[in-house]
Amino acid sequence: MAGQEQDKAYDPKGIEERWYAFWTERGFFHADPSRPGDAYSIVIPPPNVTGSLHMGHALNITLQDVLIRYHRMLGRNTLWLPGTDHAGIATQNVVERELAKEGISRQDLGREKFIARVWQWKEESGGVILKQLKRLGASCDWERERFTMDEGLSRAVREAFVRLYRKGLIYRGRYIINWCPRCRTALSDLEVSYEETRGALYHIRYPELSGRRSVVVATTRPETMLGDTAVAVNPGDKRYSGRVGATLRLPLANRPIPLISDEMVDRGFGTGAVKITPAHDPNDFEVARRHELPSVRVIDESGKMTDEAGAFAGMDRFACREAVVERLKAENLLVKEEPYLHNVGHCYRCHTVVEPSESIQWFVRTKPLAEPAIRAVKAGETRIVPAQWEKTYFE
Repeated sequence: MAGQEQDKAYDPKGIEERWYAFWTERGFFHADPSRPGDAYSIVIPPPNVTGSLHMGHALNITLQDVLIRYHRMLGRNTLWLPGTDHAGIATQNVVERELAKEGISRQDLGREKFIARVWQWKEESGGVILKQLKRLGASCDWERERFTMDEGLSRAVREAFVRLYRKGLIYRGRYIINWCPRCRTALSDLEVSYEETRGALYHIRYPELSGRRSVVVATTRPETMLGDTAVAVNPGDKRYSGRVGATLRLPLANRPIPLISDEMVDRGFGTGAVKITPAHDPNDFEVARRHELPSVRVIDESGKMTDEAGAFAGMDRFACREAVVERLKAENLLVKEEPYLHNVGHCYRCHTVVEPSESIQWFVRTKPLAEPAIRAVKAGETRIVPAQWEKTYFE
């Protein structure tokens, strides 16, 4: 009897799919709490349902699979929990781009229909991601698959939030946050990507109310001067000896503001005098707290100028910048304008320029939460591999 002819080339698709089906049908990846052996588990860092997996995911999944299979072969009771992440704003952006291809916006659809489209996208994209994980051979317990907005997980988030709040670890406060006018959401510092940008440094004259002298201030954002509530100099800067305490006239707004001194000011930047705009700069916000200065918000959540901006109200912030510069020139208050290369924060999702803005938000007190985690590493209870990353962890 003639032997079966062997295939000349390896066909991974047919072979891998057949064996993967064999493994899953027999429950080889399923974790059973009643099984003997020490427990070993990994919760998959859930991929965002914003598209499909990339090479970075493939590498990460492979490393996890190696670990879980190794410990399974050692006889441990293993669980690799799979799932996907809703990635709220990022997924919203993806869906909005899809809508744009159809010539419509989320506003055209309305809230309910837009949410329905987001869930439709989640089913499509999430399904693709799960198929990709299986094609990679990931030995996950598919009977325990989770989505970050599942009711059980959402309930756990609410429970954790309330417990942390009652312990005083979560609090609500007014601070400067990173705000994306396009996504209409606050961003963490990690969600802001900085790009080197060619801009300008504007030197603006702030006259004293007495009319005898003036102070020249350097800024890259003249549009925010409409929200200035002080000008600050370093207390050690001899150029301003005897002048601290003077009252200045805020250009274009004609509002009286004080000349104050604060250690925050870098004597080497510009003229050594800086405008203080508490509602739109984190450093200025802290200075205002120390000196009990008022806060004037001149840019709203959409990136347009507020009524506090006076004649510039309703303008886009960047159009306002140009208009302010022209007015300063007309009133002979712009001393000079010079090219300036600086880093500008952008939203990592949509690349819109981030607007530092004063807002009431929820915050977490991280120090008391970090202290036991740091102690665990120092005591050897938790190991970081390789060890040189401990320094980064402690920072």
